[in-house]
Parts: sequence; structure tokens; C-alpha cells
Amino acid sequence: MGGDEPTVTVGILGFHDSRETKAISNAVRALGHEAVWLHEEAVGIDVSPSGVALDPDVDVVVNRLLLSKSTSPLEDLSIASCYAAVRPVLNDPRSVLFAVHKHATGSRLAAAGVPVPHTYMATADARLNAAREGFGTPVVYKTAVGTNGGGTWLVDHDRAVSATVDGRRAFIQEYVDASERHRDLRIYIVDDEVVGAMYRYAPAGDWRTNVALGGDVEDATEELPPEAAGTALRAARALGLDYAGVDLIESDDGWVVLEVNPTAGFRGLFRATGRSPAAAIARLAIERAGGRVDPALVERVERSLDGTRPADAPSGIRDERVPVVGHAERVTVTGVSGSKAVLARIDTAASTTRIDPRLAADLGTEPPDVVDDGAPPRVDIVVELAGERRTVTAVLDEDVGPETPLRIGRDLLRDYYVDVRRGVRGDAGD
Repeated sequence: MGGDEPTVTVGILGFHDSRETKAISNAVRALGHEAVWLHEEAVGIDVSPSGVALDPDVDVVVNRLLLSKSTSPLEDLSIASCYAAVRPVLNDPRSVLFAVHKHATGSRLAAAGVPVPHTYMATADARLNAAREGFGTPVVYKTAVGTNGGGTWLVDHDRAVSATVDGRRAFIQEYVDASERHRDLRIYIVDDEVVGAMYRYAPAGDWRTNVALGGDVEDATEELPPEAAGTALRAARALGLDYAGVDLIESDDGWVVLEVNPTAGFRGLFRATGRSPAAAIARLAIERAGGRVDPALVERVERSLDGTRPADAPSGIRDERVPVVGHAERVTVTGVSGSKAVLARIDTAASTTRIDPRLAADLGTEPPDVVDDGAPPRVDIVVELAGERRTVTAVLDEDVGPETPLRIGRDLLRDYYVDVRRGVRGDAGD
């Protein structure tokens, strides 16, 4: 970068300690510009008759707010809107509003002529169940806001569903499965270009392909079907997103868009392709603010995924905060037809989570018929543990008693630190 060319300060707006936020920040610096992590401890916006002043000041903002994991998504999105009033914001808040709500995404895409599966949402149970007649079996049942496969189930035609799950709106969707092994296609779009693509395969005994659930990945960038690439680009344009992970599946009638994620993770794509979207996002932010970047440098930076703690991180932030749990924890378990607070046993010796069949029945969960691999019957549940919501496929086990009807195994505990001295209420030595 020449001496007469301006240095751009890029703000990365993110209230979660994610590898992607840090990777974008590090990529900005690697490309020769300045980065500021706009965490909750580092956001100040002054509004007065003389105008709007940002503290710290930035030239452009990259919106990495994980709204589906936030306890106050409307407030978080409003902060992004404050920045958008005076600075360019990659993934404008208005576009993100459509993208984080899965049924709103489908509505916008269908109106733009982008192919999507048949879906139906209603605000009353009776109306939602009456619409089931227009769908085959099984049917996909989803919460409208969710991530990493959370709040997604396969249910048979005779299983009643609710218009809300754990306080969140839910809808039904046509089940599309055109492959022997459950897979979909994730295409990452930045600035109306494909930066990478991968096939995602469901783990054994599951039908969901999310990498966070243990799914396998395979590079699809060089052999990307043109129809799929074109559909993904149209989807990102229809939503007005500067960058997104577009999930598609191939049906008998061609490629259809399942979801569009405005804050899609980087790790699975990097594992499959050896390329990180962070460099392309950083480049776009710099250029959006009038800066310049050497294309050859972008190609070098995208070959690494630097998720280390950046120099601009707020002082109170640690790398990858890990929730701590004890030998027993009170959790909220959610299924198809409801939620229940129970006492769960933390079992580090068990590879899989197990659930009392009676609790599973109370939650309205049952094993999907499409998964038949000879293994013990399993059900999909969402577990809220230590303030974090995770989806897990739990084995039905008659030996799990009513006192602790959920035994949490290593499949869920990989995201937690277990302190055996910690009691149910978190008192050491309890």
C-alpha cells in the first residue's frame, strides 16, 4: 500500500467471542489496515444536535452480531442500525432482519423467484396442524430463529406440533432428501462472488448436516454445479446481503435454498477448502470505505484462518470462553411439543447423551423413520445448559431414572469445562 493511500479503520461488531470475529479483525490488519473489535465493552455512540459521533471512530462496520444466540436480539440489531445511520455497514441491519428469521427468508426468496422448499407458518396450533395435510411425511419442524441445527426436528404425519417451541415461533417445511447419504451444499458468498463451497454430510444416525453437530465436509468449490452457484448468488442478492453462507439441497426439480446465514461460521469451510472467507470480507470492508487492497495479498491471507486473540480485542475478553458445569446441573430440555426443566447428570464417561423415554414422550419427541441404521432409538432435543442452547441426538434409555432423566455425555460436553467439585447450584465442594 502506497504512502498516499488512506488507511481504513474497520469496526467488527460482535458481542460473542467467536473465532470468525477474531479472524476478520486479524485479516484486516494482515491486509495493511486498522481493525477495532466493537464488543459490548467497546461501543459508544454519541447523538446530539450537532450529529452522531462514534467512540471509537471507525470508517466502516462489519456486522457479525449472532442474533440467533442473543438474549436481546432487537436491542443488538438496533445498535447496528445506529452505525448504519452514519457509516457503511456490511450486512445492513434491515437485510439481516430478514435473514435471521428462516420463514421470513423463505418469503423474501420466494417473492424474488428463488426456489425454496414448501413451508408453512401459523400463529395458532390448530391452523399449523391443519396445514400438515398439504405436506408429505416426515415433515421438517423448525423454530423460525435458530442456529447450528438447534430447534430442528423430523416428525411423522400423525405427530401434532405447536406453533411455538420454548417461546419461539415455529413452522413446518417439506422434507427434501434426494441422496442416499443425507447431505446439503453450503456456498459462501462475499460481494456477489463465490469464495468457497462444500458438501456437508450428516453424521451417523442423524439427518442434519450442520458441522457443529459433527457432520463431515467435502470441498465442492472447483466442481460447483452452475445451477447451484447461480441460485446461491440470487439468494444473497434477494436478501441484500454483502456476505452469507447459503445452504442448498438438490431436489428432483433442481437446487432449492434451505437457509441463508448472514453470520455463517468459517471453520467447516476452511477445513474443506483451505480458504477462509475472512480475507474477502475484510477486503470488501476496506474497499467499501474507500481503501485499497493488493489482490495478491488477499489470496495469501485467505489461506489461513487466524482466530487468535487480536491486538484490538477489549481488555476484558478472553479467548473462547468455556462455560463451566458441575457433576449435576439443572437444565431446560426442549422437544417438539414443549420444554421441561429437569436435573441432569453430567457423565464424562459416556460418549452419547441419554434420555429417559418418559421425558422424551413428555416433550413430544420420537425417533425419525428416515434414520434406520440398526442403532438404539434416538431423539433430537435442545438442551439449555449453563446459559447455552445446544442440539443433541439423545439415546432413549430405560435405565435413566426419573430423578435425573437426562444423562449428558461427551457429545454435548465438548463445548464445556466440567468441574466435579461444583454442586448443582455451583457451590464448590457441594
